[in-house]
Amino acid sequence: MTEPIGPVDSTHVPRYGGDTTFARLPRLGEVPDADALVWGVPFDTGVSYRPGARFGPNHVRQSSRLLRPYNPALDAQPFAARQVSDAGDLGVNPFDIGEAISTIETSARELSGTRRTLVTVGGDHTIALPLLRVQHERHGPIAVLHFDAHLDTWDTYFGAPYTHGTPFRRASEEGLIDFEHSMHVGIRGPLYSRLDLDESEEMGFAAVHCRDFARSPLDTIIDRIRTRLGSRPVYVSVDIDVLDPGFAPGTGTPEAGGLSSRELLEVLRGLEGLNLVGADVVEVAPAYDHAEITGIAAAHATYELLSILPAGGH
Repeated sequence: MTEPIGPVDSTHVPRYGGDTTFARLPRLGEVPDADALVWGVPFDTGVSYRPGARFGPNHVRQSSRLLRPYNPALDAQPFAARQVSDAGDLGVNPFDIGEAISTIETSARELSGTRRTLVTVGGDHTIALPLLRVQHERHGPIAVLHFDAHLDTWDTYFGAPYTHGTPFRRASEEGLIDFEHSMHVGIRGPLYSRLDLDESEEMGFAAVHCRDFARSPLDTIIDRIRTRLGSRPVYVSVDIDVLDPGFAPGTGTPEAGGLSSRELLEVLRGLEGLNLVGADVVEVAPAYDHAEITGIAAAHATYELLSILPAGGH
């Protein structure tokens, strides 16, 4: 087995210099092959409030410069255990949501091939639907672990079926998710009615609400999540607005009372050993960020996801 090529050595090229790839990893074309790819989908035409997540992928890359090869929380070396590369950004039509969804689906299928694991940086949450379609082709119904302030199981906005608030309803309708093993985490804030919660449950999602984090030990919450997911193929989707605006101001639909960065990272670490087949981190809108607060949180969430990938790829 060829030794993986890791990040640029910061003792030779200072962290503030050089090429901006995620964690200063090599680009896909610079390695013989890759087991895992970080790639960007700069699409935000599906947003319902503040736009700007199309600039998220490069902001997260810039915010990832201080990531290092060893993860002491998990005693893991994510870039030595497998070849991880930055696959750059997908060129996607910003004027046609249907075409964009089709392009994302086709590109994800081609990039992942038969074994690569994709960790996608958005972009808005619309992109989760085509990514789940590809995962379903490979694994059947997927246990979706969805971190978000919002359910994203609404039916439509202004008659449009595909927006950043509808991907998991469409995924449920298409039979992409595992109805017995999927879950929302971090849900909070006002809803349109009680029906929103009832319909989300009917679509296959159990829920850990954000208020549960104030009442239950973190280990108890992690145990609930692991029990729900079981041994099924798991796809993790992280909307950065799961974090409180104090930890992630740079997002399009912020809600007060969210998770801390520490809570999110600890829960992600608690997924170690599960059958993680893919992931995304979405809704980073740098125009509303300052001091890279949101970008750094998203970069670290991406790093933790890479750290818990199973060996051998998918």
